[in-house]
Amino acid sequence: MAADDERVSLRPRGPAGVWRALKWSLLGLKWAFVRDDSFRLELILCAVLVPVALIIGESGVEKALLIAVLLLILVVELMNSALEVVFERYGNDHHALTGVGKDIGSAAVFVADILAAVVWLLVLFG
Repeated sequence: MAADDERVSLRPRGPAGVWRALKWSLLGLKWAFVRDDSFRLELILCAVLVPVALIIGESGVEKALLIAVLLLILVVELMNSALEVVFERYGNDHHALTGVGKDIGSAAVFVADILAAVVWLLVLFG
């Protein structure tokens, strides 16, 4: 019961709780940037393409859509990284479901990449 009480007390409540949650989120971003090559590469891609989106988007909606699909890639990559960290937490013992879980996470990033490519192509040439 005490462990449950401790978890409840860590939930963001009020300005201090929101600040704590922000710090945890920033720590997660820092971890991903430092240790995840894929996240770092996708972040660089976003840094290059967000300004391009602001230039080529003809309306606010187009600009928002072009940027949103780039940010979606980052979101999915962060979730994939979190999934991989959880799998690694339980050791390096080979288990078929661990491989499947990692493959599915990777597939999610791939689908987000395809979505971004389709949106960008449609905005550019549609």
